[in-house]
Amino acid sequence: MPDTAGRLTPDAPLAPLVWFKAGGPAEYLLEPRDVDDLSAFLRGLGAEVPVMALGLGSNLIVRDGGVPGVVIRLGKPFSYARAGEGHLITCGGGTSGILVSSNARDAGIGGLEFLRSIPGTVGGFVRMNGGAYGREVADVLVSATVVRRDGTVETLGVADLDYTYRHSNLTDGTVVVEATFRGHAAEPADIQAEMDRIAAAREASQPLRSKTGGSTFKNPEGHKAWALVDAAGCRGLTRGDAQVSEKHCNFLLNLGNASAAEIEALGEDVRARVKAQSGVTLEWEIQRVGIAK
Repeated sequence: MPDTAGRLTPDAPLAPLVWFKAGGPAEYLLEPRDVDDLSAFLRGLGAEVPVMALGLGSNLIVRDGGVPGVVIRLGKPFSYARAGEGHLITCGGGTSGILVSSNARDAGIGGLEFLRSIPGTVGGFVRMNGGAYGREVADVLVSATVVRRDGTVETLGVADLDYTYRHSNLTDGTVVVEATFRGHAAEPADIQAEMDRIAAAREASQPLRSKTGGSTFKNPEGHKAWALVDAAGCRGLTRGDAQVSEKHCNFLLNLGNASAAEIEALGEDVRARVKAQSGVTLEWEIQRVGIAK
């Protein structure tokens, strides 16, 4: 492994870092000190070594055999949100959606309230064009700074990312280290009211206080994934300690000691039942990474 000014941990447990609280370790976990440190590390890392970025772990199944290569976690040096002129706010790749929307509120920048409902970091939701409540990152992103797998640092405009539904063209091993979003002028009290509305709606409809992983499947064209899952009789379906949420059946739960294999297999059970019932093939929205055990 190349030298780093940050922290490099071999055989690092990942289960504590992901919402499902399941899965195996990273071969190496890197927490870089800053962008230059990350860039230098990736430049020195053999091209054959896989690299994966990890945010809050809310949209991730880490398989039980663990993740080979290097998992990169952007910590405190990458957690910031700085408001600027023109209703812009620039945020580190490790910044939570809640911190982005709260700092935007304090600066009187509206239009970013929906980010408080995305359970992840800037790096994650910029990569996957995260969205909620009728808006998505493509609507508000101005630019993103990334570190490529070869260590090259590059700033991309929103058009460069070729956004589609829950997808960008960012390649494996590319790490989003900063992003700038544009909102509009608004009163902080009005922004807070909208954030409160979104929070209440999310609390009422989603199993937020469980070991879960966010929305499991993408909404197919013309359908809601949860409705297809419900119609196929999957609400409450279990496999070991893994369960389809009874509160919102596009969420999977770890009721106790579910393995990552049980959680993923339950998702495949759901996909098969939905296909048989409706003819629709659900696509995973949750990322599944690593080696099955």
